[in-house]
Amino acid sequence: MKKYLFYISQNYSFEVLRPLQNEIRRQGGEVAWFAEGANVNVSFFRPNEQVIACIADAIAFNPFAVFVPGNMVPTFLPGLKVGIFHGFVGFKKRKKDNVNYHFIIRDCFDLYCTHGQSSTATFEALATKHKHFQVIETGYCKMDPYFSSSLVSKKVNQKPVILFSSTFSPRMTQAPTLLPYIDKLSRHSKWKWIVTFHPKMAKETVAAYKNIQHDNLTFLETDELAPYMVEADLMLGDNSSMITDYLLLNKPVVTINNAAPTPYLHNITNPEELESAIEYGLTQPDELMREIRDFAQYTHPYTDGKSSQRVLQAADNAATDLQKMKNKPNNFIRNLKARNKFGYWTF
Repeated sequence: MKKYLFYISQNYSFEVLRPLQNEIRRQGGEVAWFAEGANVNVSFFRPNEQVIACIADAIAFNPFAVFVPGNMVPTFLPGLKVGIFHGFVGFKKRKKDNVNYHFIIRDCFDLYCTHGQSSTATFEALATKHKHFQVIETGYCKMDPYFSSSLVSKKVNQKPVILFSSTFSPRMTQAPTLLPYIDKLSRHSKWKWIVTFHPKMAKETVAAYKNIQHDNLTFLETDELAPYMVEADLMLGDNSSMITDYLLLNKPVVTINNAAPTPYLHNITNPEELESAIEYGLTQPDELMREIRDFAQYTHPYTDGKSSQRVLQAADNAATDLQKMKNKPNNFIRNLKARNKFGYWTF
């Protein structure tokens, strides 16, 4: 029986990894979860999930592969280190070198499982340059439930549903600005509103939206967004990573002050235009929908719900070919910091 470790540091990891857990179990494997830091709400773990409490136990678990929906993983953990990303490639860049965060190589991973040409082409070029990791395009395991027959949209609300999500970045979030507009619109009866934010959103903003809840507006805190994404008729956002997930369902997105407005987004800059923008998006205009379909094909062409299967096969293939790779750089400072974080000094 193959063992697999899920190394997580944020609540969004549950939705990313659970489809992969289901596939591992279907194939007869064993899964254990290890949560790093205080940002993981441990109440989200389910009774049938195996949770490892300390790094020493994670090492003793001796996994065949470690799956990471993030940027970092201790290299002293045993097993193949597989980066599956916490979201799709976005536009946010690190200021000091103007490099997209997704494309920063931190010498932690043996394999990157990419989602589509939006990420594959760049990572293949990076693999050719660095020569110590492999790249296999698999699709994103998080998206499997969205394309599953068990999650076919069954309309609960007769009214159109608007899903609002916002990034936590103080520089990019529009949530505080939109609060009075969403409050006012939600009190009209023509649309049902669901609001959900990034786990790092400012507490005062979360509290403000919770305070305006009523029968027509729900603030949602969950580890499973897929049913609500499928139920929604339109997404309202700013620069949230959820925008890409939603577009892959071939449904319209209205953004306000998006940092990189594109033809597949209906972007506005004035919140006074919010109502008319939503009304326009709900008509699903032909040109906008064509742009959305082209974007989805480039970003994540897999709609068969089998990306988790491809991820596991990629891990098997990469483990076989690992000896052909160069050794990863011995980043002494980074490894020292990781050991210090966990208080683990066994060599």
